[in-house]
Amino acid sequence: MRECGDRFHVAMSVSDHVVDLRAVGEIDIATVGAFRAALWAAPARPVLRLDLSGVRLLSAAGVRALVAAHLRVRARGGELVLVDPDPVVARVLRATGLHRVLPIRESARELVTCAAA
Repeated sequence: MRECGDRFHVAMSVSDHVVDLRAVGEIDIATVGAFRAALWAAPARPVLRLDLSGVRLLSAAGVRALVAAHLRVRARGGELVLVDPDPVVARVLRATGLHRVLPIRESARELVTCAAA
């Protein structure tokens, strides 16, 4: 599945235990609807991995979408894991305190062992 826009798009792949989302572009008030829709479209799995390496901007609207997705995934018994945030996005995650709430991983390879455990 792929949600597209001029400034933002999301690609999804689904396996038995993990849903991988790769977001690319800017997550702001103009694109947060597509971002939220992609997060909500992810089927229930133990792990929802969100690759943020291609995201250049994360606004307050994007932060709210991440918090809502975290709560939704957790309510279903899963875990939202952020992967490879761009340095600008990593600063936003630290400034908002989300780095204390959501696990942030350096690479998807590291998560394979976490998903299997």
